[in-house]
Amino acid sequence: MPERLITLENVTKIYGGRKRTVKAVDHVTFDIYRGETLGLVGESGCGKSTTGNMLVHLLNADSGTIRFDGQEITAMSEREFKKLRSDIQMIFQDPYASLNPQKKIGWLLEEPLLIHHKEMSKEDRSRKVDEILRVVGLDESYRDRYPRQLSGGQRQRVCIALALIVNPAFVVADEPVSALDVSVQAQILNLMKKLQRDYHLTYLFISHDLGVVSYMADRIAVMYLGNIVEMGTEEQISRHARHPYTQALFSASADEEGRERIILDGDVPSPSNPPSGCPFHTRCFRCREKCLDQKPELCEMEPGWKIACHYPHEWEEGEDSPQRKAVEV
Repeated sequence: MPERLITLENVTKIYGGRKRTVKAVDHVTFDIYRGETLGLVGESGCGKSTTGNMLVHLLNADSGTIRFDGQEITAMSEREFKKLRSDIQMIFQDPYASLNPQKKIGWLLEEPLLIHHKEMSKEDRSRKVDEILRVVGLDESYRDRYPRQLSGGQRQRVCIALALIVNPAFVVADEPVSALDVSVQAQILNLMKKLQRDYHLTYLFISHDLGVVSYMADRIAVMYLGNIVEMGTEEQISRHARHPYTQALFSASADEEGRERIILDGDVPSPSNPPSGCPFHTRCFRCREKCLDQKPELCEMEPGWKIACHYPHEWEEGEDSPQRKAVEV
């Protein structure tokens, strides 16, 4: 059995006050295994980034349990979590906003070492900065440059170096290539894959780009309105999905494989006023009476393949459905 590194059990995050609340993450449960990449996908506002921020302790969960390597971190104070900060790092979406424009790259990279490795000498820190720059494909001359002197791809390489310089075990990558040109995205993704092999990293890879997630992930979790609705291997989710939302989501890239696209009527409901029953029933082409008032549990359909749907076997690959038509999702 693979070793669990991250475990979430019934984790919930609520924003707002007494008059208006938004349940951004709704009793989410999943594991991330050591050495894998778990992709987390879904439409904007579904709770992906909130989930990632709770894992790196930028946000606190309102209920549920989060464990890192067997240690509960849910209710840790910032002072307590500081001991784990070097083990759990994050790569942010926007490399232009992630770096202090007033500081040189060398200073930015040395600062985490000063915080987390006070025992290191100045010479050792300098060598470590040069080493990590080479690891991410930059040379030592970059330590004397300011962020404004770098391209988007170079800045994101520095952000990756910042995450890795303290030797973490787990990295949350929140849309790490969405702000980059397509020509640069592949370089960064290949770099992240190489670094994962070389440094035995575990990733939570958050993205709305299904092609990117399919390339990076070993397993994929699909999120809708704060809920995990399906979870399985990349092959299961991208090619053989059973939840109607997952089918619609991945059908947007189905033309090249000769499959039809799926129409979804209506907009995503407001998280401040979610529907009763199944959260997807207002847009679902398989909706029945049971879906209106009974919320399906995330249940294991096959080993490692989980789905939150009352009718996961309703549609088998190759069968026709009158609601399946060409559409942008």
